[in-house]
Amino acid sequence: MYKRSISLRNLKTTFFLWGPRQAGKSSLLRSEFPGAVWVDLLKSDVFIKYQQDTSRLRGELALHQREARWVVIDEIQKIPALLDEVHWLIENRNFKFALCGSSARKVKRNHANLLGGRALRRELFGLTAFELGPDFDLERGINRGFLPNHYLNENYEDRLRSYCSDYLKEEIFAEGIVRSLPAFSSFLNVASFSDCEQVEFANIAREIGVSSPTVRSYFEILQDTLIGEFVPAFRKRAKRRIEVSPKFYFFDVGVVNSLAKRGHLALGSELAGKAFENWVYHELRCFRAYLAPDLEIAFWRLTGGREVDFILNDLECAIEAKCSSRVTDAHLKGLRELKVEHRKVKRRIVVSRESVSRLTEDGIEILSVQDFINQLWNKMVM
Repeated sequence: MYKRSISLRNLKTTFFLWGPRQAGKSSLLRSEFPGAVWVDLLKSDVFIKYQQDTSRLRGELALHQREARWVVIDEIQKIPALLDEVHWLIENRNFKFALCGSSARKVKRNHANLLGGRALRRELFGLTAFELGPDFDLERGINRGFLPNHYLNENYEDRLRSYCSDYLKEEIFAEGIVRSLPAFSSFLNVASFSDCEQVEFANIAREIGVSSPTVRSYFEILQDTLIGEFVPAFRKRAKRRIEVSPKFYFFDVGVVNSLAKRGHLALGSELAGKAFENWVYHELRCFRAYLAPDLEIAFWRLTGGREVDFILNDLECAIEAKCSSRVTDAHLKGLRELKVEHRKVKRRIVVSRESVSRLTEDGIEILSVQDFINQLWNKMVM
């Protein structure tokens, strides 16, 4: 198992750990809390037992009352009512809980007890390049994605198809989050083509035969289940007309590839360029979740088309993702336009496949993939 960049062992209080299925949440918790009492709601007998009587948790943990141990509840969203018992045990028995799940949506929808600020929130995603270390392979990653079961296995295509079918479609439907499985299934396939793009809700609605509000609600589901995220436009102190609609990024490029039926992506191809941008966002999102919770990520685009993929905080750093082994002036137009619009931008970076990092005459840093990884995870980008 790879050492994850997120730190949980030093937490002194109850926390929620949310993340997509197969991101490695259970493995991480087992490694960090080996002596914890474990309640696995994925097991049918355990699920039925607590669904019928949530107070059993209080009685069973009474046996561990003197030990001051951690308690892990895996897939807590399956029985939101258990959170009332968790609340009571925190207040009256001083237990600490690691509450693990793939979606907070069902918990919120049922108006479950979210512990009134007594619990921290943490998120876990697929493996990062930094976590993989010498095992990181860019071409492998932009084809397979970074969920451990897909990145590390040769039959990743079958695993991805199963993941998209069994979890993204059927399980979300089974949880009662969507009413029409065929419509949501069609939505996922069409939405995959919007990865790294500004979303046209009306166009997607027409294509799958539902209303625009329904499409918006489907995107909300993807956000609530951590399957994707909108990135806002950077709008501060604009001198010229800019785009204001957000861009959408799926959490894993392998899932996008499977939904969009892309086939193998060769480095340097157009689709590999989009997959490369998704990977850069994956690294930034994980870095924010694990080490920099106050990091703001946006994008910038003029209505005329010039754009920069990522703006960090208030122009502390601007990043372009270019899956090219030779960065040319054409790749730098967006960053140069940004400098005209916003003189205060501190750093401008192009993440590329060039083997050696370099600096242009006007101060744009062309970083190799490995230098970007090292600088980001050693907190040297900003």
